[in-house]
Amino acid sequence: MGIRLGDNQYGKAEVRMVHVDRGTAVHSIKDINYTSQLRGDLESVHTEGDNCKCLPTDTQKNTVYAKAKEWGGVGAIEDFALKMARHFVDEHEYVYGARQEAEEYSWERIATSAGPHDHSFVRSGGEVRNTVVNKDGDKEWVVSGFTGLTVLKSTGSEFHGYPKTKYTTLPETDDRILATDVTARWRYIGTDVDWDKTYASVKALMLEAFANTHSLALQQTLYAMGEAVLEAHPEIAEVKFSMPNNHHFLVDLSAFGLDNPNEVFFAADRPYGKIEAVVERDDAPDAGRAWEAVPAFV
Repeated sequence: MGIRLGDNQYGKAEVRMVHVDRGTAVHSIKDINYTSQLRGDLESVHTEGDNCKCLPTDTQKNTVYAKAKEWGGVGAIEDFALKMARHFVDEHEYVYGARQEAEEYSWERIATSAGPHDHSFVRSGGEVRNTVVNKDGDKEWVVSGFTGLTVLKSTGSEFHGYPKTKYTTLPETDDRILATDVTARWRYIGTDVDWDKTYASVKALMLEAFANTHSLALQQTLYAMGEAVLEAHPEIAEVKFSMPNNHHFLVDLSAFGLDNPNEVFFAADRPYGKIEAVVERDDAPDAGRAWEAVPAFV
């Protein structure tokens, strides 16, 4: 029985970089967390400790900073990651593949009595945008998405008609709070995409579907959100969701002589339902390495 090296990749993880665009007196900020990993002819470094084809992880880190300067900024994180992948694969003959990942944190100019301040910022709440680019030779795949988009409906949500066992205590309801933290990733078909415009549209479509769907289950709402995206964006092959059901339980105020017509709730942080699903086209092209090193659902 022989022993051999299996699939492998290596690189520098979580390179924190802030780029300030000083092109005008009104500055803008790109704040990203970047991970670069490479694949190539790396058997000798693993089996013999021969580093002649092992581009140092420190060099990968430095390249991230240098290219942000050389390219005049970051731009859409998908564009930056694609250009980085192409640089590593095309400029180093011993590198045949690259996985590049970026998270983006949003900042807004601080509002003052004179209007938005030119160069003072406040960190925005809400979701964290992300992307993963995989490149093998001439083949390229882009998966983008976000984590931590917190949404809530104060009505317009029901849950009933489910199986009952002797362990069931959950009462049926035709009026409940529906709340979740949306994590979503979507796989693009090709790379000729206006990344920023598409991201904004996908987020808006998901929010509209969440708001307008009279929900009989969180699964139904999830599907409606994915369906809306695929109907509007033929350049997207599939959408993967992970959405906890952030339970809100009605507080019993009868001990205090008070009724509670769906007004006062206890927001429980755990345990919670965890709903995950893929909404996909039945004729979507093969995913290739698109989802490689991305968690099973997100």
